[in-house]
Amino acid sequence: MLIIHIESNTKSSLANPDILMIKIKVMLVDDHEVVRAGYRRLLESSDDIKVVSEAHSGEVAYEQCCIFNPDVIVMDISMPGTGGLEAIRRMIARDKGIRILVFSVHENEVFLQRALEMGARGYITKRSASQTMIEAVRQVARDQIFIGEDMLPHLTKNNNQNQLFDDLSPREFEVFLLLAKGKSVNDIAEMLSISSKTVGNHMTNLKSKLAVSNVVELTLLAIRNNLIDL
Repeated sequence: MLIIHIESNTKSSLANPDILMIKIKVMLVDDHEVVRAGYRRLLESSDDIKVVSEAHSGEVAYEQCCIFNPDVIVMDISMPGTGGLEAIRRMIARDKGIRILVFSVHENEVFLQRALEMGARGYITKRSASQTMIEAVRQVARDQIFIGEDMLPHLTKNNNQNQLFDDLSPREFEVFLLLAKGKSVNDIAEMLSISSKTVGNHMTNLKSKLAVSNVVELTLLAIRNNLIDL
């Protein structure tokens, strides 16, 4: 059931009961303050949307979603600490009714597939037109799926190689990307707030699941699948 936040001034409502401002409550999640500020201005330029909370990480977003009860969470998936995919998994596990719209620099079928599998209701890229963001928020708030036009071809794309990543958990996929970007085990442990031993265990699982023997091969695999930029 869609939760619509109704904001009204009591005196004004009594004077004119027909005047009620209905707002879609949005939480913005991105580790860049400037990016959040820009999207806040964009969304609040619309009369029916209000940004009620901002978070710079998946951990903070997970804590705040229960406090602010947003109708739509607009989330980046590439953030330090708990990344967007892991945050989506945790939020959906706690409340299957949460509506999450991913906005990302990644224009890749692997990220799209994993976000939808985690329970996201929509996926748009950061180069989408501003009106696309507003329409996506409205549609996701109505509990509908919204996929940006530039991502639609990936919905029907059959890429058997990308099935390699299907068996990876959200955390394993996150560690895989960080290793491929050249981060050390200690760096990853600090970024994700887990132990170096846990990172090592993930690395072992990754080598087994992806049939590679070292980090160099992991990196080449990520490059071939356009998961990281050179």
